[in-house]
Amino acid sequence: TSVFMSNEALFQFLHSEIIQYVNSAETGESENGRCVSKLENMGFRVGQGLIERFTKDTPRFKDELDVMKFICKDFWTSVFKKQIDNLRTNHQGIYVLQDNKFRLLTQLSAGKQYMEHAPKFLAFTCGLVRGALSNLGVKSIVTAEVSVMPACKFQVMIQKM
Repeated sequence: TSVFMSNEALFQFLHSEIIQYVNSAETGESENGRCVSKLENMGFRVGQGLIERFTKDTPRFKDELDVMKFICKDFWTSVFKKQIDNLRTNHQGIYVLQDNKFRLLTQLSAGKQYMEHAPKFLAFTCGLVRGALSNLGVKSIVTAEVSVMPACKFQVMIQKM
């Protein structure tokens, strides 16, 4: 197990505190977008660093699908203590990663009033995945959506170089 994520409760608390901190620093009309963007950028840098550590003893990946499988199994397990529940692709550069019980959403209530806060709770992880992929040579756009809490889908659109 990863020393970085050894205590899940601490990680969740830290994640919540980061969101509150970034959120309180941003005021005004476009604060929500700026907050999400800052969290995504933080996640990107963390993802870049983590993937270097996680892949230092890993053989080269054969292809894009191989990279995505690594993200869904090894990377996700190291960070969130479980694998992605479902990985789908259209074989044209779009991957959908389904997590049926996403750890960072479980502390948000299932009530509809909390749905508006979901993007802030997903932004860091979108950045985490984008940063990890970036350091593996895969340029991507990562977005997330929640239909029913705490399940969510992360969509990864691969951008050809």
